[in-house]
Amino acid sequence: MKLGNFPITKKWPPQDPGVLQLYSLPTPNGVKVSIMLEELGLPYEAHLVDFGKNDQMTKEFLSLSPNNKIPAIIDPDGPGGEPLPLFESGAILLYLAEKTGRFLPDGAGRWQVIQWLMFQMGGVGPMFGQVGFFHHFAGKEIEDPRPRERYYTEAKRLLGVMDRQLEGRDWIAGDYSIADIALCPWLRTLRDFYGAREEVGFDGFTNVAAWLDRFLARPAVQRGLKIPARE
Repeated sequence: MKLGNFPITKKWPPQDPGVLQLYSLPTPNGVKVSIMLEELGLPYEAHLVDFGKNDQMTKEFLSLSPNNKIPAIIDPDGPGGEPLPLFESGAILLYLAEKTGRFLPDGAGRWQVIQWLMFQMGGVGPMFGQVGFFHHFAGKEIEDPRPRERYYTEAKRLLGVMDRQLEGRDWIAGDYSIADIALCPWLRTLRDFYGAREEVGFDGFTNVAAWLDRFLARPAVQRGLKIPARE
């Protein structure tokens, strides 16, 4: 199957059909993949999926990402040399790690990394996202304090889990891995974009704070945080 046979390429035509195509937005989930691609040095094209224009609900985008979520990719050089369409950021990180043999160790270390990736997908992302809704977005207008406090409390608990894991470690599961790439963009968003630093006691989790600083100091991370560029 050729890249041009994918309906999404009609809305976002590739300049170079031979490189990986990324459809995304610089959100915590979106930048996981752009950071990974920058770390790997793989050639790719980034296409902005503009939520302000409801791009995520177009038939072209839904043909690739049926859950209308970013990011999504098409790798023209997938398994067996065939194009591979893929959505869900965690699945994309696993795929790129296996494709390149980087940021996912072998043996028992592989499962240590994967468990922290699942921790992000099942806990940190959904719970921090609720903090964002009730603290930064429309939910902040809800007078009932109970939802807001519930998610502040759960965010603190999750930060505590990570802080204990990081005691004596630079990275969450041994060497730098897709687990760090998955988790740290959410920490940055919670602290800097949602502005919930005080409410969740962020600065009290010193291991987490130092970890995030290490992550943000990486040049590939700084590049990936801005991809794709917003209009």
